[in-house]
Amino acid sequence: MLELKAVSRHFGGVRAVDGLDLTVNEGEIVGLIGPNGSGKSTTVNLIAGLFPLTAGEIVFRKQPLRDVPVHGRLKLGIARTFQSIRLFGQLSVWQNLWVAQNSPEDRSRRGFFARWLGGQTQVREEIAQLLEFSALGHKQNELAANLSFGEQRRLELARALAARPKLLLLDEPAAGMNAEEIGQLRQRIVDLRAKGITVVLIEHVMELVMGVTDRIAVLNFGQKIAEGTPAQVQSDPAVKKAYLGGS
Repeated sequence: MLELKAVSRHFGGVRAVDGLDLTVNEGEIVGLIGPNGSGKSTTVNLIAGLFPLTAGEIVFRKQPLRDVPVHGRLKLGIARTFQSIRLFGQLSVWQNLWVAQNSPEDRSRRGFFARWLGGQTQVREEIAQLLEFSALGHKQNELAANLSFGEQRRLELARALAARPKLLLLDEPAAGMNAEEIGQLRQRIVDLRAKGITVVLIEHVMELVMGVTDRIAVLNFGQKIAEGTPAQVQSDPAVKKAYLGGS
């Protein structure tokens, strides 16, 4: 589904990502881990189109992405969440989901106004399903800014899903969550795979990464130093030295 071929992104003399090769197969949950500053978020930003490539190629479903803008990648089916929550704080939960929808009727002026006036039954049904999935139905009329941190995290995930992604990029979705919320997040990620969504997960909560992923790639100083199943990565000496604190 997704191929990164010798991908690099340099900021002046800093090689944030340096010759990265990575393949994500359809239906997988792939983890991307590494120390702070190892290039994980830069990699996601390159896939999503926020940063241009310095070198290399990214291919999504056999289509090169180099010249595809951010909104074009969304239309292709690539959505993401952010480390720092970026909700529309002065819109309600329901409105945050409404504005994020990526359906064919959104692409015409007539469709936009029909949705704004509540004329699209399908849109309302999809939002209702997202509210149920994120356990936010009882907060649908609450301003996003008034939600608790965990609720905002759930809304950010639901908003990404409103775009109907085929590939979902999750950038530290468990940051700031308690153990119960992380357990619920783990189940939601598993449920997403069951719905046919492929997931790339950046996360520092190792229990979540090791418990939910099919495969993990480990970055250090912008380069991939290991890749394999969670068990293989945990036992890799290079990973222990660079990330898990071993020697």
